[in-house]
Amino acid sequence: MSSAPSVSGVEVAGTAVKKGSAWITAKASERSLIQAYSSDPKFKKYVQQVDKCLNTFDDVHEWADCIAFLKQLLKTFQTYSQFKEIPKKLIVAKRLSQCLNPALPTGVHQRALEVYIHILSLLGPEGLKRDLPLWSSGLFPFFEYSATSVKPTLLNIYETHYLPLQGALRPIMKSFTLALLPGLEEETGEFFEKVVGLLDKLSTSASLSFFFQNIWLVMLTTPSARGTSLNYLSRRLPRLNPDEDITEIVGKDIGLMIRAFAAALEDENLLVRRGALDLLLQAIRVDSTAIRKAHVEDRAIIMRAAVGVVLRRDISLNRRLYSWLLGPEERPENPIGFYKEHALGLLYSTLKNEMFSPSGEYAESRPFKIFISLLDKWEIGSPLADILVYDAFKAIKSLMEAHSTDSGEDLMMTASTLYEALEPEILWKPLLSKIFKEMSGDGSQTEAIDLALFILDTFSHDEEIQANHFPTIIAALLDLLDIQLQTTPSLSISPATLRCLVLLEEILKYTPHLGLVDRTAINPPNTQKEEARETQRPYLFACSFYEIEDFEPVPASSQPPSTSNAPFTTAFNNLFSLSTRTARMLASPGPHAGAVREGLSRILTLCERLLGRLSISLQVAWDPSAWMNTLLQTFEYESVTFTVVDRVVTLIAALSRSQHLEPRLNINNRASMRKMVTKLLQYLKTDTTAYHARAVHLICSLETSTPDSHVESVIAQTMASPESRNVAEAYEAFGILWRLSEDSMVPGFRFRVPLMIVLETLKSNDPGLYRIGETWMRCSLKSYLRILDPILFDLLDPSIIRTPHAFKVQKRDLSGYLYERPFDQRLINHLLEVLLSVVTFAGQGFAKAAATSAVKRSHHAPLVQRVEAAFQDANRSYLDVLIEVLLRFIQSEPAPRLSSTMKPLNLLLQSTAVQLLQLIVTRGEFDQALIGSIEAIVIGKLYYTVHTKNLDIQNKLLHLLHSIVSLSIAHVENVRIAASKDTAADPAPAQEKDDSIRYTLNPLMVQTLVDGISIRSNRPVMQHWLDFILGAIPQFQPALQPAIVPLNDCICRQLTSILGEITNATRFSQEYGSDLQASATELDLIMLINGLERLVLLGLAYTSEADAIDDDASIQEKAVNESSGLLGYVSTVFSGDRGSGNANEQSNARVPGYRSLDDGIRILYLIWGTMVWKPPSVWSPREESLSLIYNRTRARCRRALEHLFRVQPMEVFESIIDWWNKDTLMQESSPDAAFELVDILLSTAQNATHMICESISNRISTAANRKASSNLSLTDAVLFKFMEQYFQRLEGPLAIQVWSRSLSLVKDLVTNTKEFKPQNFPALRCMSVLSEKVTQTTAMEDKRIRKELQDNYGKLLDSCVMFVGRSSDQGSWIRRSTKEAITSTNGRASPAPTRADSKAPDEKAEDSAALPPDTARQPATSELLFHITSFIARSAVPHLRRFLLENDKVIAMCNNIVYYIVNPAMRGKTRPMDVEPTVVAIITEMTKIPASLKSWRTVMIDLLSDNRVFNSDPEDGAKWRPVVKALYHSDKTAFTELLTKVGAAPSANIFTNKEYEMLLRSLNIRRLSFVLFSGENNSFLTQLPTIQEKLVDVFRNVTSPVVQSEVFLCIRVLLCRLSPHNLTSFWPVVLTELYRIFEQVIAALPADGSEDLQLVLAACKCLDLLLVLQTEEFQVHQWIFITDTVDAIYRPEDWFPEAMLDQLAEIASSLPLVSSTSASTAFLPSSSSSSSHNKNNSISTSAWALDSAPSGGRPMRRPLLGSTRAIDSMRDLVPFFSNVSIASYESVYASGGNIDWEVIERGIMEDLFDGR
Repeated sequence: MSSAPSVSGVEVAGTAVKKGSAWITAKASERSLIQAYSSDPKFKKYVQQVDKCLNTFDDVHEWADCIAFLKQLLKTFQTYSQFKEIPKKLIVAKRLSQCLNPALPTGVHQRALEVYIHILSLLGPEGLKRDLPLWSSGLFPFFEYSATSVKPTLLNIYETHYLPLQGALRPIMKSFTLALLPGLEEETGEFFEKVVGLLDKLSTSASLSFFFQNIWLVMLTTPSARGTSLNYLSRRLPRLNPDEDITEIVGKDIGLMIRAFAAALEDENLLVRRGALDLLLQAIRVDSTAIRKAHVEDRAIIMRAAVGVVLRRDISLNRRLYSWLLGPEERPENPIGFYKEHALGLLYSTLKNEMFSPSGEYAESRPFKIFISLLDKWEIGSPLADILVYDAFKAIKSLMEAHSTDSGEDLMMTASTLYEALEPEILWKPLLSKIFKEMSGDGSQTEAIDLALFILDTFSHDEEIQANHFPTIIAALLDLLDIQLQTTPSLSISPATLRCLVLLEEILKYTPHLGLVDRTAINPPNTQKEEARETQRPYLFACSFYEIEDFEPVPASSQPPSTSNAPFTTAFNNLFSLSTRTARMLASPGPHAGAVREGLSRILTLCERLLGRLSISLQVAWDPSAWMNTLLQTFEYESVTFTVVDRVVTLIAALSRSQHLEPRLNINNRASMRKMVTKLLQYLKTDTTAYHARAVHLICSLETSTPDSHVESVIAQTMASPESRNVAEAYEAFGILWRLSEDSMVPGFRFRVPLMIVLETLKSNDPGLYRIGETWMRCSLKSYLRILDPILFDLLDPSIIRTPHAFKVQKRDLSGYLYERPFDQRLINHLLEVLLSVVTFAGQGFAKAAATSAVKRSHHAPLVQRVEAAFQDANRSYLDVLIEVLLRFIQSEPAPRLSSTMKPLNLLLQSTAVQLLQLIVTRGEFDQALIGSIEAIVIGKLYYTVHTKNLDIQNKLLHLLHSIVSLSIAHVENVRIAASKDTAADPAPAQEKDDSIRYTLNPLMVQTLVDGISIRSNRPVMQHWLDFILGAIPQFQPALQPAIVPLNDCICRQLTSILGEITNATRFSQEYGSDLQASATELDLIMLINGLERLVLLGLAYTSEADAIDDDASIQEKAVNESSGLLGYVSTVFSGDRGSGNANEQSNARVPGYRSLDDGIRILYLIWGTMVWKPPSVWSPREESLSLIYNRTRARCRRALEHLFRVQPMEVFESIIDWWNKDTLMQESSPDAAFELVDILLSTAQNATHMICESISNRISTAANRKASSNLSLTDAVLFKFMEQYFQRLEGPLAIQVWSRSLSLVKDLVTNTKEFKPQNFPALRCMSVLSEKVTQTTAMEDKRIRKELQDNYGKLLDSCVMFVGRSSDQGSWIRRSTKEAITSTNGRASPAPTRADSKAPDEKAEDSAALPPDTARQPATSELLFHITSFIARSAVPHLRRFLLENDKVIAMCNNIVYYIVNPAMRGKTRPMDVEPTVVAIITEMTKIPASLKSWRTVMIDLLSDNRVFNSDPEDGAKWRPVVKALYHSDKTAFTELLTKVGAAPSANIFTNKEYEMLLRSLNIRRLSFVLFSGENNSFLTQLPTIQEKLVDVFRNVTSPVVQSEVFLCIRVLLCRLSPHNLTSFWPVVLTELYRIFEQVIAALPADGSEDLQLVLAACKCLDLLLVLQTEEFQVHQWIFITDTVDAIYRPEDWFPEAMLDQLAEIASSLPLVSSTSASTAFLPSSSSSSSHNKNNSISTSAWALDSAPSGGRPMRRPLLGSTRAIDSMRDLVPFFSNVSIASYESVYASGGNIDWEVIERGIMEDLFDGR
């Protein structure tokens, strides 16, 4: 703002009393002159003649009539030229203005000017001075539009009559200038020189500075006059020297001049901008006094506007701007010295401020685009970039962070362009300098580091930056970190250090390995930099490379460990040094343990990634073993966490494998490996689930990194060592390692010793050890083949040599084998015992795994070789090989010479082999041939043992034989059944075939059985034989059935608990905090799901269907009986748990099997919805395990649900829907879970729809034979709700598939009766969703589908509409009392405030009478009605044309909706527009249906015709604006009818109440105003002449202040809704009426309480709006009402007001004060606001005229009287009169043309609707 003194409004009122008195005296003398004339009879006749002549103007219909009128008027004036006064001059001036309308021919204009010349000659200078407003209002605007032939006459009038006034022209200086400037359009124009001469003369009438200040105002406020103003200034503005004081020439207010130039520089016209720049070069150089002494904000304004021209990309504009910035070319030796001295600082501050605080007027990218454009001119761009680049990217970062993801694309593109336009050295020099300072300080600041991270993440980096700059930056940052931590170790935990490490990680991602091999070459060559490249350490080299001068020196004590300068070498040296220091800090980290851990982890990560890039040999200055010992020492500290352990072990393993670093790191020693493996095993516990996968990966990495079996030994020691405190933990750790290690590692061989230790426990007598082993097998095994591989390998040991042999027993030859030499029988037996314990534990799973896997697929090649050697076939399965090996052990006996030594152990070995084989046979599936061969061998062995008195293994062999026989018989039965099916058609052959298929007894079996019982030596084991003989296939009834339900409940609870634990583990986010404690795994969940599935199926297998049906039918009957009664059918429609009162009864009555199924579905649905794996944005070690748990569990859950669904489809389906409805939390977290499940379980959407419809039909059917549902808590309302949401997710083609089934359900509802059923509304919602999808497909071409859609949708909608209508007849649902009940549903109260008197007494009586006796159910009914009407508004009406297709049906439906819903809702309102929003929405949607106009037209016409319509609140009125707009847009006759009412002649009936008649007329005008206000801009342009005619008639014929006030309100609406140039012909009338009103008020102030006060307020508001809009058409007239020159602020000594409102301020302020000041203080925010000019010595913005823009741009203009509704005295307007000139000037000065349209329109709405 300009720093010049200003005058307050208070002073104006005070100091001008004397001057005002003189002015009043002058006016009094004028009146006395008229009184003197009035006594003259000739003057009276003169007045009559003029009046008669003026009346003829009403009969003017064409331009010839105008000429006749003007001739007659001139003749009358000439006849009575002896009188120096013009009678009726106000009307005369108006008529002459109207005759200068640009649309009339030149002849009319010529005649009118002749009349003007006569009048002005008659009045003389004094008379013109007195009546200046009257005659100027027509002459000033005319020059711009006048014809060439008329212009000389007009210019002659200006020169002859106006210029002689001299000092009296001061008030009209701006308007006069504005009137003349159009003559300067073209320098070659005919009148150019003449107009320049007139302006020169005009400039001398006051003072040159005053004249120029008015030029600045014109440039600021009138865009069309800027070019002509610049034309004049280019000729007349003197060339100003930099040191010259220019206030004498351009005025004191430099800020005004600056704003004028800024407005010109931002003009859309290229020529205007060019002219403004030329003038800047000529008069306002950057080093001029005007710029230097201007206010800071003013300097920024001119610079912002000037540099903005580069965005036009015009060479001529840019050349001029560069000249202005670079100054005169007088310094060839220093071409940018002037720019740096005078312009650079201002340019920098301006762009910086705009970058950080963008104006709402421009795009946020504007200052950055300017910066980019200025970079093209190196003299300007280079110095600017040095100081601005850091701030620019800092601003970009803050703006991008403030933006949402979907906005700011323009800014992003601009930022990328800027990044690419800058040389990397320019950007990284200030950035690195700031980063170095942050790291050298206390470490708390990270702004520059964060900015660097932002730049890395946001922009793409070319090859040069990646190869040349990033390696230098990485080496420098690491070097500086090392230097800082040497001197101040505590800095390792500072935010700057940690963020710097993050930055290094990011930079390394983009850095190629070749860039790290050697330092960047210096290009172009530079001796200093070359020397620095060879000698300096990385940090100092970076400072030299980027020419950073203010860097922190390196302490003398800090020396680099190596002489090599390669970035790889220095980086490794620094990282090893940093990691050692940070690792030592972990010993006693204090409260900052997390920061130390993060620092160490990031350093190690950096080292590992750098190592990954290394491809050349490198000599590093380090002691590998000492470094490793330091890091491994951290494992003993309490503060270490898995993240640190992970990084340490990963790096050590990588370094040990690396071939490029010298000296190398060797980890092949037991001590180091023990430390690492032991530490990692500690993380393989149940409470560290999150780290299992990573820890296993690290252990395997260590195992493969060394040639010796250190890892196996360490693990075995932890499991077997007696010092081990907790053996269980060791086993558990090994189990997790075993489970998560890959098969390709052959863990069975790599970890054979620990594996055998584990398997031993399965034979242990120690319950604790056995439990541990059993748990290990259940949880950690992963695959039985892993165990089989090493065991089979040893069982096939080539050292076991046997030969075939025939044993002679009781004259029978039994084949077998003999051992030829001893072998380690104990080892083999041990292995078999281990295998036995495994198979005993494993059961069928082992057999399946072994049977389905071929040995040749084993990852262990030596095993395959041994199998091939033993059986000459490696294609066998594991099971085949194992059975063959076991049979050979059973058949083998020691040779006689070895019998004494080998026999005892051989019996033990055979016993174990039999047990093992029996377990395998009973749990596997074998073909008949294999079973037969095993049977023969077993029977033979039994026979052998019976006769050799070997009792020890008979029992086991019998068990084996029992199993084999059972298998054989079962196999035969299966074959027989299959055969019978194949030959069912031919019974005779089938019988023969059936006889041939039977179980064949082994020839030796009977004999063996006989021998087993009969031989005495065998008696001790006879019972076993009897059991075998008498044994049969057992058939047990389910004795344990009662335990199923409790078990099922227990499993459900366990699943829920584990689910919660896993969910909590997922939410854990503190990677650098303490370790995550979590013990749940996917195996727990999968095992529980398995159990759940089996239990549910067992429960269902024995369910008695008959009992279930009986129970359910009785319960359902009871529920139906209880819900009957008045409105009972409504109360449960939206109730999710309809039978909540009987929930326990229902659940008890349900069959236990179905209750188990329902509970099972609940937990499976919960798992399905919860266990959806969403990968996190930041990876952490736990993610591997968690993703495994989630994916596997969900897959098992799916299989279980599919299995259950196959068994009980409808029960499962209904349970899923039921729990979907009950579990609201799941609906929020996984809204699609249930629908995904339905899609998986059901093959098609058609099936799903069919099942839903069947469930609904069962529930709503009244048939006696309907099928009862077992799930009574599931209501038809819930099913409809599910179906609606299911339909919403369907695609169009699928919607067609389900159409027919859903339609049949709808038909069932609508065909039986027309009465409303509770299912009709939900069915309508479902049908609406489905129809919307179907109508978008080609199916609508099918005539049948169209017909079905029309009929059924129409019937459903009809029933709902009629239901609402009947309900409103009963109890007026849309009333205040019911709204409160609805508030809980629609989430908010009514928008209108509830008033105590808002309901008439009869309304209350009606409400109370209409309430049903059961008041408890009323809210539910109201809620349903509200939902129906909301749906009709939101969905039904918008889709009517789409669904009902034919106009007749659409119209009929609209008629019904209006009759049943809209009419009752709008009936009997004291505020007609205060209607429920849903009703307004219904009508609003109907307006979009052209055919429905007749349906709602009457409603709207009645509403607007209601005399109470404007008693509504403005908010209610705003809701109806779109409807009113649509009505008058669609129905052209309605507007004509409205205009007819406005122009209706007053009644001639003498008994009519005139006051009431005036009130009606005022209401009609207000209706017109509301209709115009509701329309679009210029939408009523064609009716404008008629509107103007009606308003002029009102002004002419109706004197009532009430009516005229409404006309001014209508004019305000027209100003808002029409373009200014369309109102040109209306200006004379408006100006005349305003002038007339203010002149009358000046002559005689209205008394307090007078009805004229409202007319004065209406006129003031109209003028207030005109001043806010500042239209170019009005600016030439505004001087009549306010002071529009700088005199409004800087008032001359001898000044007295000429403007009417300033005069009123003088007069009204002299009124005596009253005690109440409430109204008069409404305009001013505080007592000091108006006097702020003197205090600050600058122009302040009045808070009540301007408002800061929300986006931080320029303030916006708004009316002063915006919130004033009524006044009681003229005193109330004194603040307005006193401050309006100042406020108008200030708003022009500060707002830059921004208008607050929202406030203006709100003010008009509040004037239209008073809310009373």
